[in-house]
Amino acid sequence: MARYRGLTLRVLGAGAPAMGPGKAELIERIAETGSISAAARAMGMSYRRAWQLVEALNAAYKQRVVVTAVGGERGGGARVTPHGRRLVAQFRKMEDKASAAVAADLKRFARHLR
Repeated sequence: MARYRGLTLRVLGAGAPAMGPGKAELIERIAETGSISAAARAMGMSYRRAWQLVEALNAAYKQRVVVTAVGGERGGGARVTPHGRRLVAQFRKMEDKASAAVAADLKRFARHLR
């Protein structure tokens, strides 16, 4: 079953969302590109906002989610840690479970929509 796009799952940490669909996508795109700026561009997000989200992610968890390297001979970059990859995989599974749990209700509800 496909994930229902209208359902938004957010996992709350100490006073702030620790994971949601935007942070999960940012982590996935950093993993693909090796770059916070490239991930931000792909999402139509400013580099500053992406950097803030990476900092918030690293602050929310006991282990770092993304590690960064300062520019140098080969330039900087970013890498998603194994912990970060596990978090996103677990979050995506929770999204799938939530979608499956409400699938029948959504079909009934959709009958009322134009």
